[in-house]
Amino acid sequence: MNKKGFTLIELLVVIAIIGLLSTLAVVALGSAREKARDSKRLSDLRQVQTALELYYTDQGSYPIEESAVTLGSTDYACLNASGLGATGCTSPYMGLVPADPGSNSYAYTSADGTTFSIAATLEGTVNGLEGNITASPSGIQ
Repeated sequence: MNKKGFTLIELLVVIAIIGLLSTLAVVALGSAREKARDSKRLSDLRQVQTALELYYTDQGSYPIEESAVTLGSTDYACLNASGLGATGCTSPYMGLVPADPGSNSYAYTSADGTTFSIAATLEGTVNGLEGNITASPSGIQ
């Protein structure tokens, strides 16, 4: 008897192994995506800090927003001489204020213009930071 091809059992074993490997790959990619979003959050906060420091140097205070505003939203998408505003700013310090890469947001507040606070949430741990973080003129904590 000439046996050509694979048995049903052999095919099922191969399919099970492929399924297991693909599941492991998806799990590994999920954590890599989480780390990438967290790294982008930290980078975004540093960029906004720099733009706000330039604004402070020129204007003598930070943009005043007594209640928390969502950076990167339609109404707070750029930073120019008149503060945070909608898109299409003229002479911007930051032409496009970044929005959170995930489902969270960056919340900016500055009650009196002498200091500011930007609240964000990390999904994991990056450089010893985790959970709720705050960017201010003194750095990110």
